[in-house]
Amino acid sequence: MTSHDAVPEAVGDDSAPAASGALPDDWVRGADGLLFRRAARVILLDEQDRVLLIRGHDQDQPERSWWFTIGGGIDAGESALEAALREVHEETGISLVADALVGPVFTRSAIFDFYREHCRQDEQIFLARVHSTAFVGIDRAGWTALEHDVIDELAWWPLDELARVELEVFPEGLDALVRPLLDGWDGRTVHLGLARE
Repeated sequence: MTSHDAVPEAVGDDSAPAASGALPDDWVRGADGLLFRRAARVILLDEQDRVLLIRGHDQDQPERSWWFTIGGGIDAGESALEAALREVHEETGISLVADALVGPVFTRSAIFDFYREHCRQDEQIFLARVHSTAFVGIDRAGWTALEHDVIDELAWWPLDELARVELEVFPEGLDALVRPLLDGWDGRTVHLGLARE
Protein backbone atom coordinates (compact mmCIF):
# COMPACT_ATOMS: atom_id res chain seq x y z
CA MET A 1 0.00 0.00 0.00
CA THR A 2 1.30 3.45 -0.83
CA SER A 3 1.40 6.30 1.64
CA HIS A 4 -1.76 7.80 0.17
CA ASP A 5 -3.73 5.28 2.25
CA ALA A 6 -5.55 3.46 -0.51
CA VAL A 7 -8.52 1.61 0.86
CA PRO A 8 -7.35 -2.01 1.06
CA GLU A 9 -10.74 -3.53 0.25
CA ALA A 10 -11.03 -4.86 -3.30
CA VAL A 11 -13.73 -3.29 -5.43
CA GLY A 12 -15.37 -4.68 -8.52
CA ASP A 13 -15.28 -8.35 -7.52
CA ASP A 14 -17.35 -11.08 -9.13
CA SER A 15 -20.22 -10.51 -6.70
CA ALA A 16 -20.89 -7.02 -8.08
CA PRO A 17 -23.92 -6.78 -10.34
CA ALA A 18 -23.17 -6.40 -14.03
CA ALA A 19 -23.98 -3.16 -15.77
CA SER A 20 -27.13 -3.22 -17.83
CA GLY A 21 -25.39 -1.91 -20.94
CA ALA A 22 -27.71 1.10 -21.03
CA LEU A 23 -26.63 4.58 -20.04
CA PRO A 24 -27.96 5.97 -16.76
CA ASP A 25 -31.07 8.11 -17.01
CA ASP A 26 -29.17 11.37 -16.44
CA TRP A 27 -27.52 11.26 -19.92
CA VAL A 28 -29.31 12.84 -22.90
CA ARG A 29 -28.33 13.49 -26.50
CA GLY A 30 -27.30 17.15 -26.82
CA ALA A 31 -27.87 19.48 -29.75
CA ASP A 32 -24.26 18.88 -30.80
CA GLY A 33 -24.95 15.14 -31.08
CA LEU A 34 -22.88 14.27 -28.01
CA LEU A 35 -24.23 12.47 -24.99
CA PHE A 36 -24.60 15.15 -22.32
CA ARG A 37 -25.31 15.52 -18.64
CA ARG A 38 -24.99 18.07 -15.87
CA ALA A 39 -23.02 16.87 -12.87
CA ALA A 40 -22.10 17.86 -9.33
CA ARG A 41 -18.71 16.92 -7.92
CA VAL A 42 -17.18 17.38 -4.48
CA ILE A 43 -13.59 17.91 -3.39
CA LEU A 44 -13.54 16.17 0.01
CA LEU A 45 -10.64 17.29 2.21
CA ASP A 46 -9.71 15.77 5.57
CA GLU A 47 -7.90 17.30 8.56
CA GLN A 48 -4.53 16.46 6.97
CA ASP A 49 -5.43 18.33 3.74
CA ARG A 50 -5.76 15.05 1.84
CA VAL A 51 -8.38 14.71 -0.87
CA LEU A 52 -10.60 11.63 -1.19
CA LEU A 53 -10.64 10.39 -4.78
CA ILE A 54 -12.08 7.51 -6.78
CA ARG A 55 -10.06 5.44 -9.22
CA GLY A 56 -12.10 4.04 -12.06
CA HIS A 57 -11.98 2.88 -15.65
CA ASP A 58 -14.28 2.75 -18.66
CA GLN A 59 -15.88 -0.62 -19.37
CA ASP A 60 -14.43 -0.79 -22.87
CA GLN A 61 -10.94 0.37 -21.74
CA PRO A 62 -10.18 -1.60 -18.57
CA GLU A 63 -6.43 -1.09 -19.06
CA ARG A 64 -6.79 2.71 -18.66
CA SER A 65 -7.73 4.06 -15.25
CA TRP A 66 -7.76 7.49 -13.67
CA TRP A 67 -8.47 9.29 -10.37
CA PHE A 68 -11.39 11.70 -10.06
CA THR A 69 -13.44 13.58 -7.50
CA ILE A 70 -16.57 12.24 -5.84
CA GLY A 71 -19.78 13.05 -7.70
CA GLY A 72 -22.04 12.32 -10.61
CA GLY A 73 -25.08 13.31 -12.60
CA ILE A 74 -27.75 15.71 -11.40
CA ASP A 75 -31.14 13.98 -11.37
CA ALA A 76 -34.30 15.61 -12.73
CA GLY A 77 -35.70 18.12 -10.25
CA GLU A 78 -32.51 18.13 -8.20
CA SER A 79 -30.23 21.11 -7.56
CA ALA A 80 -26.48 20.80 -7.98
CA LEU A 81 -26.10 21.08 -4.20
CA GLU A 82 -28.64 18.31 -3.58
CA ALA A 83 -26.91 16.11 -6.16
CA ALA A 84 -23.52 16.74 -4.54
CA LEU A 85 -24.82 15.69 -1.11
CA ARG A 86 -26.52 12.60 -2.56
CA GLU A 87 -23.48 11.54 -4.57
CA VAL A 88 -21.13 11.89 -1.59
CA HIS A 89 -23.38 9.64 0.45
CA GLU A 90 -23.92 7.09 -2.33
CA GLU A 91 -20.25 6.82 -3.29
CA THR A 92 -18.55 7.11 0.11
CA GLY A 93 -21.18 6.50 2.79
CA ILE A 94 -20.44 9.96 4.24
CA SER A 95 -23.57 11.94 5.16
CA LEU A 96 -23.14 15.69 4.89
CA VAL A 97 -25.55 18.53 5.59
CA ALA A 98 -25.93 21.32 3.04
CA ASP A 99 -23.96 23.77 5.22
CA ALA A 100 -20.92 21.47 5.00
CA LEU A 101 -20.53 22.24 1.29
CA VAL A 102 -19.15 25.50 -0.05
CA GLY A 103 -19.29 26.65 -3.61
CA PRO A 104 -19.43 25.77 -6.31
CA VAL A 105 -15.76 26.63 -6.08
CA PHE A 106 -15.20 25.59 -9.70
CA THR A 107 -17.23 24.94 -12.81
CA ARG A 108 -15.98 23.18 -15.89
CA SER A 109 -17.07 21.43 -19.04
CA ALA A 110 -15.40 18.22 -20.13
CA ILE A 111 -15.51 16.17 -23.30
CA PHE A 112 -14.41 12.58 -22.83
CA ASP A 113 -14.95 9.07 -24.12
CA PHE A 114 -17.42 6.96 -22.19
CA TYR A 115 -19.41 3.95 -23.31
CA ARG A 116 -17.60 4.07 -26.68
CA GLU A 117 -18.94 7.57 -27.38
CA HIS A 118 -17.78 11.15 -27.03
CA CYS A 119 -19.64 12.70 -24.11
CA ARG A 120 -19.88 16.19 -22.68
CA GLN A 121 -20.41 16.92 -19.01
CA ASP A 122 -20.97 20.34 -17.40
CA GLU A 123 -19.85 20.23 -13.78
CA GLN A 124 -20.30 22.29 -10.64
CA ILE A 125 -17.57 21.40 -8.15
CA PHE A 126 -18.11 21.95 -4.43
CA LEU A 127 -15.72 21.71 -1.47
CA ALA A 128 -16.25 20.06 1.92
CA ARG A 129 -14.09 19.36 4.95
CA VAL A 130 -14.60 16.03 6.69
CA HIS A 131 -12.67 14.10 9.31
CA SER A 132 -10.78 11.16 7.85
CA THR A 133 -12.71 8.84 10.17
CA ALA A 134 -15.94 9.83 8.36
CA PHE A 135 -14.85 7.48 5.59
CA VAL A 136 -14.69 4.09 7.25
CA GLY A 137 -14.39 1.99 4.13
CA ILE A 138 -16.19 1.18 0.98
CA ASP A 139 -19.97 0.91 1.25
CA ARG A 140 -21.37 -0.25 -2.10
CA ALA A 141 -25.02 -0.08 -1.01
CA GLY A 142 -25.64 3.19 -2.88
CA TRP A 143 -23.72 2.28 -6.01
CA THR A 144 -25.36 1.78 -9.38
CA ALA A 145 -24.63 -1.33 -11.43
CA LEU A 146 -22.38 0.79 -13.63
CA GLU A 147 -20.40 2.04 -10.60
CA HIS A 148 -19.88 -1.55 -9.47
CA ASP A 149 -18.33 -2.25 -12.85
CA VAL A 150 -16.12 0.81 -13.26
CA ILE A 151 -15.02 1.91 -9.75
CA ASP A 152 -11.76 0.28 -8.69
CA GLU A 153 -10.93 1.95 -5.35
CA LEU A 154 -11.24 5.05 -3.16
CA ALA A 155 -8.21 6.62 -1.49
CA TRP A 156 -7.06 9.65 0.48
CA TRP A 157 -4.31 11.54 -1.39
CA PRO A 158 -1.86 14.05 0.10
CA LEU A 159 -1.54 16.91 -2.38
CA ASP A 160 2.22 16.46 -2.82
CA GLU A 161 1.71 12.84 -3.84
CA LEU A 162 -1.23 13.73 -6.04
CA ALA A 163 1.03 16.11 -7.96
CA ARG A 164 3.36 13.20 -8.78
CA VAL A 165 0.87 10.40 -9.50
CA GLU A 166 1.41 8.65 -12.82
CA LEU A 167 -2.26 7.98 -13.59
CA GLU A 168 -4.47 10.73 -14.97
CA VAL A 169 -6.31 12.89 -12.42
CA PHE A 170 -9.48 14.84 -13.18
CA PRO A 171 -9.86 17.70 -13.09
CA GLU A 172 -6.35 18.10 -14.41
CA GLY A 173 -4.00 19.85 -11.97
CA LEU A 174 -6.29 19.09 -9.03
CA ASP A 175 -3.47 19.46 -6.48
CA ALA A 176 -2.77 23.03 -7.65
CA LEU A 177 -6.49 23.85 -7.74
CA VAL A 178 -6.98 22.68 -4.16
CA ARG A 179 -4.01 24.44 -2.52
CA PRO A 180 -5.56 27.95 -2.54
CA LEU A 181 -8.70 26.48 -0.92
CA LEU A 182 -6.93 24.95 2.09
CA ASP A 183 -7.42 28.07 4.21
CA GLY A 184 -10.97 28.62 3.00
CA TRP A 185 -12.89 29.70 -0.07
CA ASP A 186 -12.95 33.36 -1.10
CA GLY A 187 -16.48 33.14 -2.52
CA ARG A 188 -15.45 33.29 -6.18
CA THR A 189 -16.47 30.49 -8.55
CA VAL A 190 -13.65 29.88 -11.02
CA HIS A 191 -14.56 28.45 -14.43
CA LEU A 192 -11.89 25.99 -15.51
CA GLY A 193 -12.94 26.06 -19.15
CA LEU A 194 -13.42 23.16 -21.52
CA ALA A 195 -11.31 20.08 -20.87
CA ARG A 196 -10.78 17.33 -23.43
CA GLU A 197 -9.97 14.17 -21.54
